[in-house]
Amino acid sequence: MPEYYSSIGEAVGSAMQHNIRLADRSVASSSDKPLQVRHLPSASADPYSVRGMIARLTEDAAPNEVAGIVEEVNGALVGALPELTELVAAAADWTRARLTFDDPHHNPTFETWTRLAAAYGMLRDVQEQLEVAVDGIAACPAERTDPRHHERVNVLRTRELLDDVLGAEAIPPPSSVRSPEADRQRAARSSSPHAGSTPSTGSPPAAAPPPPASPPPVSRPAGRPR
Repeated sequence: MPEYYSSIGEAVGSAMQHNIRLADRSVASSSDKPLQVRHLPSASADPYSVRGMIARLTEDAAPNEVAGIVEEVNGALVGALPELTELVAAAADWTRARLTFDDPHHNPTFETWTRLAAAYGMLRDVQEQLEVAVDGIAACPAERTDPRHHERVNVLRTRELLDDVLGAEAIPPPSSVRSPEADRQRAARSSSPHAGSTPSTGSPPAAAPPPPASPPPVSRPAGRPR
C-alpha cells in the first residue's frame, strides 16, 4: 500500500531511518524490514486533492476561486476536513472501546480518549469557522493591497510540502504572466561560461567553414561533342 510524505521533515526522517538500517551491520539482514515504496502524488495530477488545492491557492488567485477551494475542503460529502474529523472520531471511538475505570488514579487510555475527543471538538469548530469565512473570502478585493499593510499580520503557512521543495511537475504560468523564477534561470543560463554565444570578432568556428569557391570550368578536348 503506497504511503505519502506530508512534509519535507517526514521525508528526511524516513530517509535517515533507512540509512541507519543500512549502516547497522550488526543487525541481521533477515530482521530488517523491507523498504516501503512511497508514492509522492503531484499537485497537478489531482487539482482537487488537498495538495492540488494548496497549489491552486496562490496569492494571485481570484476571490471566488479561493472561496471555492475552501468550500471544497469543508464540503460535507467529500471535503477533506470532514473526513479528517470523522477519522479522529473513529480513533476516539476505538479508544472508547478499550476504556476501564478500575483504577481511579491511573487511566492512560481515558487520557488518550480525552485528547482525541478534544481534537474532534476543535475540528468541528474549524468547520464552523470556515463556513463563515467562505463568504468573507468571496467579498475580499481581487487585487493585492499595499505591502505595508501586510507587515502588520504574520504569515501562517510554515510547513513545506515536498512539491514546494522538489518542484515536482509545477503548473507553468500563462505566457502572458512573467515568472521571476523563470527570468532568474534564464539569466543564469545566459551568464554561464558554458552557454553558447555568438562572438563579435574573430574567425568563424572550424565546424562551419565557409563554402568553397566554385571550381573553374574544365576545358574539353577539341573535336569532342558537348
